[in-house]
Amino acid sequence: MKKVAPKLEHPFPFDPTYGYHLDALLSIPLPEEPADFRQFWQDTYAETLATPLRLASREVISPRPEYSLYEVEYDSLGGVRIGAWVTVPKAEDQPGGWVVYHGYGGRGEPDFDLPCPAGPAIFPCARGFNRSAHADIPDEAAGHVVHGIDSRETYVHRGCAADVWQAASALIEMFPSTAKDLRYMGGSFGGGMGALAVPWEPRFHRAYLDIPSFGNHPLRVTVPCVGSGAAVREYWLRRPEVMNVLAYFDAATAAGHIRIPTLVSPALFDPAVPPQGQFSIYNAIPGPKELYVRSAAHFACRYEITEGQELHTLLGQWFSEGSGAA
Repeated sequence: MKKVAPKLEHPFPFDPTYGYHLDALLSIPLPEEPADFRQFWQDTYAETLATPLRLASREVISPRPEYSLYEVEYDSLGGVRIGAWVTVPKAEDQPGGWVVYHGYGGRGEPDFDLPCPAGPAIFPCARGFNRSAHADIPDEAAGHVVHGIDSRETYVHRGCAADVWQAASALIEMFPSTAKDLRYMGGSFGGGMGALAVPWEPRFHRAYLDIPSFGNHPLRVTVPCVGSGAAVREYWLRRPEVMNVLAYFDAATAAGHIRIPTLVSPALFDPAVPPQGQFSIYNAIPGPKELYVRSAAHFACRYEITEGQELHTLLGQWFSEGSGAA
């Protein structure tokens, strides 16, 4: 666990470790929480669950014969129609299920290889992406991450968190037994959105946040990076008052309200999601938590395969330990 940030050759004009070592990353000061942060998210949750799902589902041909596959659609916050896939293992009859969110590259297909074979899984596409394409919402990260950012009510990340909650509702409506042990998984964009969505959703029992984004915005915007983080930084440099909105969408602040067992796997080297933001999310979690330190992320290197295999095995054991939680 006591890994040292790797020295990797890279093309970036900045150091993707940002000069931090593990001990420093584990002691980063957290952002200040707005006084009405909890109320804002509780109100958003209540508004979302008051939105009729209008769930539609149809079974389609599965590329994996051991699974049934469904295409589903449902309504989310603001009446936005969300598309998703649901996979159902044919050989398993276990209670529980999964909500699995994607990264900022979107999701073009479901993932059949979850850490442990326990129940149906729903793979929602965040509003604007793939099966949730929307005429008014950008479908690429740089435009999506700043869409509606001038107001906490209109910022797209508010709706993306709501899409997670409605995915849980859709899965439970289709398969009521999933409510007995519902798990959340998400990486990068999906990791950060998980930190924003999980605290307010009592139906989740365990959560996995991989290389989570959107943590510690006041620190994150002060350093260079690539990808969606660069778009937010550029917007903040032009309009620093946007921090008043971003304060309500800080994954580290939200993580301070997570009470369920959570496993986080931040990276020491990451040019797209600065490690100090990722570790801020882990540091903020007050409930039971586990840490797996990745050497690097959002960058092709020799660590990808071996650490990915190790982490997959670890997750299988960790989720299995919590299987059947009430």
